[in-house]
Amino acid sequence: VDLVASGTDGAQDAAGALWSLAFNNDNKIAISSAGAIPPLVDLLTSGSDGAKGKAAGALRTLARNSNNVQVAIANAGAIPPLVKIVASGTDGAKEQAAWALKNLAANSDNQVAIA
Repeated sequence: VDLVASGTDGAQDAAGALWSLAFNNDNKIAISSAGAIPPLVDLLTSGSDGAKGKAAGALRTLARNSNNVQVAIANAGAIPPLVKIVASGTDGAKEQAAWALKNLAANSDNQVAIA
């Protein structure tokens, strides 16, 4: 989590590692509890194109079937940068951002913000 927050070149790799770890439900809780969501959201705006894609992928997977994490991601301000990436990111980042928004939209409170 600290490496994601550092904004260094390693942030992209750290976001990718969190993305992989997030496929496990126990890890989702641990990642969220460790404070990873705000730095992942920061990468959506300040990271390289690759980092943006991996951060969006991590958020996509964290948000899948997890209402509490969906709320935390939205509260961290992820929706506007995800929408921006869908509009103007790289093809890979667009795909991950679109999936992240789809998973966030499973929470009815997020639907208005996404629309």
